[in-house]
Amino acid sequence: MDWQTLIYNFITLMVVLDPVGTSAVFAALTPDMDKKQRRYTAEKAVLLSTLILVSFAFVGAKLLAALGVSLPAFRIAGGLMLFFLAIDMVFARPSGFRSSTAAENREAEERHDITVFPLAFPLIAGPGAMTTVVLLMGRADGHPLQVMSVLAVLLATLVVVLVSLLAASWLRKALGVTGSNVITRVLGILLAALAVQFVLDGLIQTFKS
Repeated sequence: MDWQTLIYNFITLMVVLDPVGTSAVFAALTPDMDKKQRRYTAEKAVLLSTLILVSFAFVGAKLLAALGVSLPAFRIAGGLMLFFLAIDMVFARPSGFRSSTAAENREAEERHDITVFPLAFPLIAGPGAMTTVVLLMGRADGHPLQVMSVLAVLLATLVVVLVSLLAASWLRKALGVTGSNVITRVLGILLAALAVQFVLDGLIQTFKS
């Protein structure tokens, strides 16, 4: 395990999970909740997201193998998908990778409990996050220390998400819509570069094999 890998994994997950953007949506979904209800909802959603992402980290590669999909092919497909997510982030527009559709939003507004949907999925543990976890686990290549580092960084990132959710009201007031969009755009540019790297890694592995 080296610091460069830890930093790479942390930046990748931070960019995809986008704590600031997620907290802004969370604040918009919980205007009528008091502080205690908001804290309970945030903690429960992050816990569910952790279970989803950790499970997918171990099952994702096996599922791909069962479907006959190679890891290099998934790296290329995942990189392309993350690149499209990056484009949406740069233009600060809703994305099906990390947000719900208009119809799903209407359904969420009618729900008393938004913990599972749309908070845990797709806002936190969405397709982009699940894809990223599988790609990072693939880079670990089964090495115990590398696998542990991916899981440790994943948990650390989810803690950051939890803190952002708990501070959602404050962040919304401090940053405003423009500030949140600026941060999201910067993260989108970083994600675009990371996505291209995933595609290049997949192509290199394909040509080597």
